[in-house]
Order: sequence, then structure tokens, then C-alpha cells
Amino acid sequence: MTDHRDPSVPPTGPVPRDLHNFIAGLPKAELHVHHVGSASPRIVSELAARHPDSKVPTDPEALVDYFTFTDFAHFIEVYLSVVDLIRTPEDVRLLTYEIARDMARQRIRYAELTVTPFSSTRRGIDEGAFMDAIEDARKAAEADFGTVLRWCFDIPGEAGLEAAEETTRLATTDKLRPEGLVSFGLGGPEVGVARPQFKPYFDRAIAAGLRSVPHAGETTGPGTVWDALTELRAERIGHGTSSAQDPKLLAHLAEHRVALEVCPTSNIATRAVRTLDEHPIKEFVRAGVLVTINSDDPPMFGTDLNNEYAVAARLLDLDEQGLATLAKNAVEASFLDPAGKTELAGEIDTYTAAWLAN
Repeated sequence: MTDHRDPSVPPTGPVPRDLHNFIAGLPKAELHVHHVGSASPRIVSELAARHPDSKVPTDPEALVDYFTFTDFAHFIEVYLSVVDLIRTPEDVRLLTYEIARDMARQRIRYAELTVTPFSSTRRGIDEGAFMDAIEDARKAAEADFGTVLRWCFDIPGEAGLEAAEETTRLATTDKLRPEGLVSFGLGGPEVGVARPQFKPYFDRAIAAGLRSVPHAGETTGPGTVWDALTELRAERIGHGTSSAQDPKLLAHLAEHRVALEVCPTSNIATRAVRTLDEHPIKEFVRAGVLVTINSDDPPMFGTDLNNEYAVAARLLDLDEQGLATLAKNAVEASFLDPAGKTELAGEIDTYTAAWLAN
């Protein structure tokens, strides 16, 4: 894949080559990664060629400039233009299967992929056909690549309560709800999109057996994280970057093992954090918060999960055992069944022990 990292994002720094090699083979789980935002330049250019009325470039090289963001609002604008390329069930199936292929290359054994069905159904994709497409891709990917996918259906907050109602209906209607759905989220801009207004929808989703994983505290203060915890009953927090500003909040997150889905490169690319060296991940770890490492919208930010682990290694001064612990954090915080958690944690331990024995 073409390297098109945002030039404003500093390199990971002096991480030894052996550590990069360890990360490349480390079995991993990813808990915060978006469906459309995971479209590789090859797939984006193919979709853009299918839909020539789009302003998205068809040349993968031109995507370098297109995926350079001035701020979070600009990122949302570009993101939605890529969403507009997903217009048919065939587009949905292609995207989903190819994401799993890219994950498998990184030794991602399990991923909870955030899907925004409202963005597709409102563009005319039949809701049943959409569910069939992601499920067909999920089953094929597990058979072909060994990567297990599960879904988080999220509300695009900028689309308001209409989107909340539609997303909740799709997530809780027995005839529509896909087998792989495990959780319910809230994404999009935080500024001007108060978390408490979505409480009734989260209540319905939780009653239907889904787990609560809203974004909060990415571009707003720690009050948004508190709202996600108290109003939306969050079990994990997407980003939670501003939590470091509130010691009481950090203590609460640590005590209750509410994991933070940390996405370092994303936070720099969207200007949620100014530089990597200022990233609050160190404060989270010092406070005892359960930290997981994730890539968010990896091709858009010129990253992948392996690179995010290398970033974490530099910021936290981790060796192989420390990186293995991070990987096991994601397993702990996941919504895998107990047997699946035990198996994946065992894979991590076995791989790490064999590596260190060499």
C-alpha cells in the first residue's frame, strides 16, 4: 500500500527493528476501527471509479493530499465523501471482505468493526441487503483468513435523532439484526452533539443485549465522558482523550475497568492532540486505566494497527512483554465470549514466550 501518512504526523521514532518484527507477528484484537474508514487506497480508488460523479480521486497517489486534514470538521467532510461511494450491496460486501484481508495481514485475529448502517440505508441500499452483505463478507473472511469480525452499529451523531431512531431499529429488530452484532455506539462530531439526548436509544439497545461503546472526550472535555458513563452506560469509551484532564474521572475508569479505546495517530491527524509526545496515553497508564490500542480510520490516517503498537511502544517505553500486555488488554476489554478470550490470550502468551526464547 502506498505510504501516504499525513506529513504533520511525526514518525514513531527509534523503535528497534526486532520490536517491529515482534509486533508484526503478535496476535491482536482491535476494538475501535471504522468500516468505511478502513477502506484502503486501492479500494477507495476502485469505488470512486465505479461512481465517477464523486469528488473522491480515483488515483491512489492523489488520495495522499485528499486524506490530509486541516481539522476534525474537515476530516468528517472527507469521511462522508468516502461514505458516499458505498452505494450498493456489492460495494458493501467488497469493502468488508477486503478490510478483513488487510487485518489478517497484520495478525489481527479478532476485530469489532464500527458500522454505520444509517449512512448506507439513507442512500438507498436496502436494509436487508446491507445486513446480508456484511454477514456474507464476515463469514467468508473468517473461513478464508481466520480473522473473526463482530459489529458495532453506531449512530452518526451529526445526523441527529432521526439517525438514532433508525440505527436503533436496525440493531434491535430480530429479522434485521445481524448475527455478528455485539455493541452499540455513537460517533461523529462531539461539539454541539450532546450525549444525553441519545439515552433512550442506548437504553433500548442495551435492553436488546447490546453493549454500550460511545465515542466521548475526543474533541470535547471530560464532561462528555461522564455523560457517556452516566447517561449511556458506557462499558468502553471511544478515544476518551480529554479524560486526562480529570483525575477523578481517571480514578473512576480505573476502578471500574472501563477501557479507553486509544487511537494515537488518529488524534494527531484530526488535531484532537497537538503532538504525539503530548498524547495523554502516559497519564492513562499511570492512573491504572485499562488502555487498548486501535487504528480508528487507518488508511485515511496513513497508519495501521501494527504502526499504532509501535507508537505505543515508543510513548510508553515498552518491550515485547509490555506490548503483549497491551494486546491482552484488548482481549480483556473485547466482547468475545469467555472461551474465545482464553484462546486468544493464550495465542498471545505462546507467541511471546516463543519469541523471547529465541
